[in-house]
Amino acid sequence: MGLIRGSVVTDVLKKNTQLTIKKYFVEKGFPKADVEIIQVADTALSNYAKLRINIDKGVKVRINEVSFDGNDHFTDVRLRNKMKKTNEYARVSIFKDMFSRLFNFKPKNVTQVLTPEGSITKDKVTEYVNEHVKLNFFNASKFIPKEYRNDRNLIVDFYNSKGYRDAEIVSDTVYYNDNRNINVNITVDEGDRYYFRDIIWTGNYLYTDETLSTVLGIEKGDVYDKEKLSKRLNFDPTGNRDINSLYTDNGYLFFNIQPVEVLVEGDSIDIEMRIMEGSIATIDQVLVKGNNQTHDHVILRELSTRPGEKFSRSNLIKTNQRLAQLGFFDPEQIEPQYFPDAEESTVDIHWVLAEQSNDQIELSGGWGGIYGFVGTLGLSLNNFSTKNLFDLSKWRPVPRGDGQRLSIRVQASGRQFQSYSFSFQEPWLGGRKPNAFSVNLSHTVVRSGASFFDPTSFTGSLKLTSLSVGLGRRVRWPDDFFQVSNSIAYSIYDLDNYPYLGLSVDDGRFNSLTLNTTISRSNIDNPIYTRSGSSISLSVALTPPFSSFDFSEGAEVEDSEEVNEWIEYHKWDLDISYFSAIAGDLVFHAKANFGFLGTYDIDKGISPFERYVMGGSGLAGTNFQIGQEIIALRGYDDNAVTPPAYSGSASPAGDEIYGGVVFSKYTMELRYPISTNPGATIYVLGFTEAGNNWNNYQDFNPFNLYRSAGVGARIFMPAFGLIGIDWAYGFDQLPGQIDISGPQFHFTIGNQLR
Repeated sequence: MGLIRGSVVTDVLKKNTQLTIKKYFVEKGFPKADVEIIQVADTALSNYAKLRINIDKGVKVRINEVSFDGNDHFTDVRLRNKMKKTNEYARVSIFKDMFSRLFNFKPKNVTQVLTPEGSITKDKVTEYVNEHVKLNFFNASKFIPKEYRNDRNLIVDFYNSKGYRDAEIVSDTVYYNDNRNINVNITVDEGDRYYFRDIIWTGNYLYTDETLSTVLGIEKGDVYDKEKLSKRLNFDPTGNRDINSLYTDNGYLFFNIQPVEVLVEGDSIDIEMRIMEGSIATIDQVLVKGNNQTHDHVILRELSTRPGEKFSRSNLIKTNQRLAQLGFFDPEQIEPQYFPDAEESTVDIHWVLAEQSNDQIELSGGWGGIYGFVGTLGLSLNNFSTKNLFDLSKWRPVPRGDGQRLSIRVQASGRQFQSYSFSFQEPWLGGRKPNAFSVNLSHTVVRSGASFFDPTSFTGSLKLTSLSVGLGRRVRWPDDFFQVSNSIAYSIYDLDNYPYLGLSVDDGRFNSLTLNTTISRSNIDNPIYTRSGSSISLSVALTPPFSSFDFSEGAEVEDSEEVNEWIEYHKWDLDISYFSAIAGDLVFHAKANFGFLGTYDIDKGISPFERYVMGGSGLAGTNFQIGQEIIALRGYDDNAVTPPAYSGSASPAGDEIYGGVVFSKYTMELRYPISTNPGATIYVLGFTEAGNNWNNYQDFNPFNLYRSAGVGARIFMPAFGLIGIDWAYGFDQLPGQIDISGPQFHFTIGNQLR
């Protein structure tokens, strides 16, 4: 209300307060709200008054029906769908109407029903269903005059986009259907439909008429669409090149184009595109604001807009995406501001940022099956600074600001299960080029066979120690969103009387030396709640073909431990994701994942390590699988979709090896945000997915899949990362099970499902 104690009380003040309160309740769906302000003297202080505000908000009013007259070419339903905020309240009255018709039916009406006038047509059925089934449960049905005026304009814009250039709303009526519901009736005059005829370009010296016409993409005879014309001239949200980008990407910031209707003849319109190309704008100053912790050089090295270079709109968009993907700033608040100076042909660019913390602490515990209670303590510092490590004055509360990533994680359940991992990444090694250097070290121990009475009497163990060093860089071909990374990893699998993972041997020391290469591309707009963009990643892991280096030619190797002393395999993984906003913040997400584990010599078999384990949440931290890759498939138990056991058991029969060698998985999701606040981003989702996992290539069939569907929610908090819960229903029966999988709950912490 803006009332401040001590303000002078006037009639204007009281009237404005009354109107403000009245407007507030109208926007909440209470158009009959009554506000009365009574002024009484303050007996405690002289020359002071009290304002008593009496509010009767009345009943909440909903929109019962929105109808149209004069719409010959488009149905009421289609026009209603163009209105964003003026929606009828959700209801299903079809059964009530059918029962009413049944009980009120009279024999004398039989003839009327059977006559041609009573025949059922497609349009009649559609009209009847639309009248009695309204499923807009997620839309408010409040009548807000301001939003209603905007929606009226949207209807006219829709007609304009279909060639009805002269369409207008000639009248509208809003009236009460009853005490709680109102009806809206809109009368439109559609006018005639028009088409593009000749498009003439004037003032263009840099590009030819043919080039501009090709980029415009509008042909003679196309429906006259003002919306499409504006998009093709100024900004095409689909990512296609438009006329504006053609000039501004080459520095012509002061470029201007005005489409003018020079002739309207019959149903055809001639357009003259009047262009003023202007001069090339050079970037003068680039300023960064709002980075309280991240050092300037971390931001400046990500900018594609540098002083002295030509202005480019594409570089502006590209920089925005890079800053968002850093994760140091709120993607919703990254705002490039540019200030052109036409006289000097320069432009200043200001990047306004809002810092957000993305360091994460993991402190959790849970039941780890045969390992009992497993505690987890993890710390991920995603904007670390090794340069300030020994300068305590710059600890806030840890050294921050250089964009380095440091992660330490410990899991343990006493001596039976222990896991330690450390990773570090410098995204700009040397500081001049985006060459990412990374090092990862991990050690995991699993002990088995202890009795209940003597928990320390272990009979076997599995130890895995790994070290990897990687170097990646961004590449500019085929475009600037590609990245190539390489790493070399050395792992030691040490088995001591440990048969529980279904490997072909129980004892031995196995070494793995792999060269890993990943080619990826990502242009998603927001790493937390993505609305648009795509990502694709192809990873290849190759070990040397050690069996080809066998110098003891002709010697038969009978000991399986000796054969597997050096593990050999080649592994291929492909991940594809696509995001698209289909209506406001409602986002469609499609994803596909494929994996293939191969061998150089089929006679020696496929490696028992690095096989695929599928099912459940896919969260490695709760599955405690070692030497295997975990793939999620909601709607099924953890690891259940894994041959040959197919039940989550790690004890396959005979000589069979636990784990798949090829898998495929497909996911479709609809996401909708509840909150995009950087302190806690929350969104809900509905999904359907299908996948399968095979332990030989002959059985692979990409259409033989285990299906599921469900709903879930995600919450992202900078301190804890992404936390999720899903309810999923598995529709299929796995081998060895007596029934379909049915409903399942899944929890995820910290990582996205693969």
